[in-house]
Amino acid sequence: MLSRTKDLIKEYRLRYNLEALEGVRKEIGEEAYSRLKALVLYRLEERKFERTPLGVRIAVAFSAGSDSTATLKILRWAGFDVVPITAKLPQMSEKTLKKVRSENAILVEVPDYEKTMRELIEKGAPICGRCHLMVMEAVERKAIEMGAKILATGDMLSSGLISIYKKGELVMLNLPAFLALDKGEIIKIIGGKYELSFGCPLLWELFRRAPSTKRLALQRILRETRARALTPEMAVELMRDVLSR
Repeated sequence: MLSRTKDLIKEYRLRYNLEALEGVRKEIGEEAYSRLKALVLYRLEERKFERTPLGVRIAVAFSAGSDSTATLKILRWAGFDVVPITAKLPQMSEKTLKKVRSENAILVEVPDYEKTMRELIEKGAPICGRCHLMVMEAVERKAIEMGAKILATGDMLSSGLISIYKKGELVMLNLPAFLALDKGEIIKIIGGKYELSFGCPLLWELFRRAPSTKRLALQRILRETRARALTPEMAVELMRDVLSR
């Protein structure tokens, strides 16, 4: 599942993330704190730890993509009681919905989502930031309703104090970032087979209507490459995908 990293930059990030973990220790409780710390130490030193089931519930914002799938697998492997929560979106394919159901994810509605996205697309305005905000608000509400203290996401970029932090009634855990995982490691964790592509059908529609918005996607790919979440080869493949839309 996980492997030790010998990358000096990743080691630095992991030690910084341990400091962030200390900051939410009281909010998440000793069991969750100890197991999350053990995951980081496994990455740093390959220090073995007991993976016995915990009575600690963690909600996962589950899109069925590679990053959230890896997040789900790692947390289950580590012994947490994991509940995936998926925002039901109009652009989701039947294949995605099948995967969501296979993981027993809870589906939640996102109020006014389609109307909001349509208005932005018609204006030729960026949609990803608003989409993420609306989806996470719906997922967070459900996580709080079901009594979870921690909500995990598949974010790879955040580090240090924003890899795990308190947000209202929840502690947000950006797990791939917290464990300093890159896309290559994530693909191995989920089974080694993954077709790299950027975005979703709504974003591709925006690209066709307003091609200038592609620059934002390219900037994100470059940002992930600078953060070493992507290899240069992966970045080239993703940029080609964006430019072909």
